[in-house]
Amino acid sequence: MLRILVLYGTTHGQTEKVVTAIDNALIDRGCDVDVIAAGTLEPDPSDYDGIIFAASVHGGRFQDAVARWVSTHAAELNAKPTAFVAVCLGVLRQDEKARADLDSVIHGFTDPPGWQPTFIKPVAGALLYTHYDLVTRWFMRRIAAKTGGGTDTSRDYVYTDWEDVRAFASSFADAIVKRSAVTPDGPQPIAINAAS
Repeated sequence: MLRILVLYGTTHGQTEKVVTAIDNALIDRGCDVDVIAAGTLEPDPSDYDGIIFAASVHGGRFQDAVARWVSTHAAELNAKPTAFVAVCLGVLRQDEKARADLDSVIHGFTDPPGWQPTFIKPVAGALLYTHYDLVTRWFMRRIAAKTGGGTDTSRDYVYTDWEDVRAFASSFADAIVKRSAVTPDGPQPIAINAAS
């Protein structure tokens, strides 16, 4: 059975919901999953066959607790399958500048510690206006106006494509299986049923 760590940071709760969808998809694939909020525990990367990180962009940065854990374990992470799920409203924009901006923010997170994720998955987040304080609501409305998101602050908008998130998690598990099926000792038993 594949053992996968999902380590995440969340500010307003949407990334935690994304992680829950990833967790459920991995469990459906027969994986043993540990979901841990960054900064609460110090899991050992060597205990896992693969690791998924999820964090959201706020002010051009991801959560510090996730960044610290990645920085501490970057060398170990490069030796196994990893994925970085970047939750960001910038995903809504389909122009070259928006893609370049998001790429810059992601690489500003992964490059300094020398981490090279096997997969990078941008995911659209949410505008949770009814949960924000007055200043955050004003700031997020300005961002939404630029990204094409909703600007009616009396309601919330969820842009996450849940089916895509679950498909990504399944693909990550499949990639680990394929990697572990070919070793110097020859093919090994596959831990999960690829047909399920």
